[in-house]
Amino acid sequence: MNTFPIIETERLILREVTNEDALAMFDYLSDQDVVKHMGLEPYKTPTEVLEEINWYQLIREEGTGIRWGITLKNMDTVIGSCGFLNMHPKHYRAEVGFELSKLYWGKGIAKEALKAVLDYGYKHFELERIEALIEPLNRPSQRLVEKQGFIREGLLRHYEFTCGKFDDLYMYSILKKSFFKS
Repeated sequence: MNTFPIIETERLILREVTNEDALAMFDYLSDQDVVKHMGLEPYKTPTEVLEEINWYQLIREEGTGIRWGITLKNMDTVIGSCGFLNMHPKHYRAEVGFELSKLYWGKGIAKEALKAVLDYGYKHFELERIEALIEPLNRPSQRLVEKQGFIREGLLRHYEFTCGKFDDLYMYSILKKSFFKS
């Protein structure tokens, strides 16, 4: 996978994020409402966003993930991201994560991006299982994955330590056969 894969949907282009996207990403990653369930403090400067972009590049180089920037077809500004992390090719599984600028909530954009990324994961990475770890208070993300066919498997108590506290996370998953049924 030398060339970064571009995914096109009805309204979106999912593409590689570059350092030139840092300012656009700062617009939503500095918003407390966007990051409060991501285990992050709001970013304080666009320069801090470069660390996030570097992480996207690192997980791709290591083969442990891939993250696409979400853009609308009519504008090339990154308004969110979606992709895989904690990929385990040996076990045919990965975790999916996503976030979206608050300006675009409730418009079906996250649903469209997530569906395209899941499809890509099953077809190109030959995944069998895709997981999503979601905080109990993050009902919108829970509804989003449930609409895609994810099943809540249980609660992982004090699973992560972020922002000075232990977080419980729901474990959701969807299997390949369930995704292609819907």
